[in-house]
Amino acid sequence: MKQKIVIVTGATSGLGYATAKKFCQAGHICYVLGRNPEKTRKTCKELGPQARELVLDLSRLEDIPGAVRQVQEAAGRIDVLVNNAGINMKKPLLEVSDAEFNQILQTNLHSVFSISREAGKVMKEQGQGNIVNISSMAAQYGLPYVVAYSASKTAIEGLTRAMAVELAPMGIRVNCVAPGFIKTPMTAKALDSDPPRKDRVFARTPMGEMGLPEDIADTVFYLASEEARFITGVVLPVDGGNSIGF
Repeated sequence: MKQKIVIVTGATSGLGYATAKKFCQAGHICYVLGRNPEKTRKTCKELGPQARELVLDLSRLEDIPGAVRQVQEAAGRIDVLVNNAGINMKKPLLEVSDAEFNQILQTNLHSVFSISREAGKVMKEQGQGNIVNISSMAAQYGLPYVVAYSASKTAIEGLTRAMAVELAPMGIRVNCVAPGFIKTPMTAKALDSDPPRKDRVFARTPMGEMGLPEDIADTVFYLASEEARFITGVVLPVDGGNSIGF
């Protein structure tokens, strides 16, 4: 794969960090998008000379066009956008306020649309590009206490298909990865506080273990590569069989 210009959102930890690391190790220029300047700077230092800082709070939609222009002006192009950033909230549905619901959708859905639209404009000029969205098992089946997160990730899968159809004639592919239960701080926090739920996770995962962030990074990297040139609009579960387990 020739050197690409990549943006990974939410790249300072978890799946985003592993994905940014994968692209950097392969020799690509990766813009590490994070909202905390100190963490973003620290991440870039860890990832090495291929990493670039891009400090942005994605909930501030008005700042997104300027950030994308900043990358285009500095790098000359944008080849890959990985929409990984997301927030969660565990709370009974009947106690979730409108403001809390909207806050989740603002970061997990609205910002994905906005940054994809802006990066898509650049990719259209180039005649090629790749967008990879990150969904969740919460979009595959009903999970209690995460109604806003589930709604946002279900919408991401529909957005992926709609974008893929519309952007394909412009040389832009759009795909989605739906991680299962992966060893990250967010997953540990959710499962360790709910042992019965943790038992159910392992009981219905045929491979009998949780995945690693690198499993998601490898899948994203493949979907953004020329080896996946004829793949667009797919939602690919990477879950050890959890979504089809019984």
